[in-house]
Amino acid sequence: MDQTVAITGATSGIGRAVARAFVDAGAFVAVSGRDGGAVDRTVAELNGNAGDGDDAIGGDTEGTAWGARVDVRDEFDLERFFERVARESGPVDVVLANAAVFHGTPGGSPTDGTAYREFDDTMRTNARGVFATIREAIPHLAEDARVIVPSGSVAHESKEGMGAYAVSKAAAEAVARGFAADVDAAVGVVDPGLVATDLTGMERARDPESAAPLFVWAATDASAEDLNGSRLGLREWKAATR
Repeated sequence: MDQTVAITGATSGIGRAVARAFVDAGAFVAVSGRDGGAVDRTVAELNGNAGDGDDAIGGDTEGTAWGARVDVRDEFDLERFFERVARESGPVDVVLANAAVFHGTPGGSPTDGTAYREFDDTMRTNARGVFATIREAIPHLAEDARVIVPSGSVAHESKEGMGAYAVSKAAAEAVARGFAADVDAAVGVVDPGLVATDLTGMERARDPESAAPLFVWAATDASAEDLNGSRLGLREWKAATR
């Protein structure tokens, strides 16, 4: 797979699983996260512990990972990130705007009990962060690039105790639809269903690794027209790949 993939929030959960899947498929994968140490460890593991993040960029291995500390609340972090990825590996084929936070306990964070500072930071990370990720990626996208925003049923169904997180995911989906209408790249939402991550608190849900093939499919083999401005999920993936 001769592609350049950029992932925010790639040090755990779905982001990390998707990064692993793309590296295994032979892509150059640029990973990012707020914790620089976690980024370094993720890059080392994705590269089989061969070298650090800076040594890996532009490498000659079939699948290579490189990483940088990026806070999606800071558009200048994102600007530098995409500039370097494109400079070292060419136009970006796939962007996964995955970075997100949940202040509180999933299912135990009622909207009416959410502090203003928690609401503001959740929206700044999960909604504005998606906006900034896509906006800063646009100048560096390949001609047929795809941009994916992970989401879930919490964005459009009333669920108890999901507070600002649910609001932010609904806003992130709206951001994706807005870009889909206004830019050449295919921009869409992927809903992997119930996946066990720190943000969902669902210990009995599916492992993130089981969801990674859905994201790879949406980023590579799914119809761009079906993705753009829409939501793809398990049903569409299974129907296309069975």
